[in-house]
Amino acid sequence: MIRGFSQRFGDCPTQSNLSELGVMDVDLVIFDCDGVLIDSELISARMLIATLRDFGVTVDMPYVARHFLGRSYPTVLGQIRKEFGVALPVDFEDEYRERLLAAFRKDLRAMPGVAKVLDRLAVPSCIATSSSPKRVTRSLSLVGLQDRFGTSVFTASQVQHGKPAPDLFLFAAARMGAEPGRTLVIEDSLNGIRAARAAGMTVWRFTGGSHIAEADRSGPASDGAAFSFADFGEFFHHAPALAKPE
Repeated sequence: MIRGFSQRFGDCPTQSNLSELGVMDVDLVIFDCDGVLIDSELISARMLIATLRDFGVTVDMPYVARHFLGRSYPTVLGQIRKEFGVALPVDFEDEYRERLLAAFRKDLRAMPGVAKVLDRLAVPSCIATSSSPKRVTRSLSLVGLQDRFGTSVFTASQVQHGKPAPDLFLFAAARMGAEPGRTLVIEDSLNGIRAARAAGMTVWRFTGGSHIAEADRSGPASDGAAFSFADFGEFFHHAPALAKPE
């Protein structure tokens, strides 16, 4: 069942409802990538857990969800060094990324319904992701979404501080020519939600990724998100002001 709008406001959006959800005056929609546009987080977590195990570090899915979701790769490595006192070998990243790409080629999918949302949006959109430029490019290409964003893809490598700092979202909005207060962010991770809130943006939490069901649904419901939803097929029911006329 979709949590949020139907439970809080009923089935028919009103102007006051939409204003509360932050979609009356939106000039830009920023999408996170992993866990929002693509159902990648569970694949990534499983590959990371398996690769860490080979190097003597044992973590489980709740640990990954708590510490790594929405964070950049250097931050993840920093957490591992701090928590376990392990200096991973120089070839760790290469081995992990090789395993991950193989798994992506086999199992990676776009989130159901997200392509239709992108095609029907009446305002510009972009991506702001903690993934590396190389990984996000490959991921979008594998699922057929790359052409929908072109050069409007921004990564944590372009700012000094990644999520949960606001830097990445502020950078993306500035590059897209949008004011933070007129920007809607679609995020799945609590770190991403915190970053969007710190940037002064409205944020909705997407809870439809496979990783949410396995590792994160028992955690905080939103951590400040204006709204939570689990199905992109319902997106314009909640945000009719953002849809092109049919």
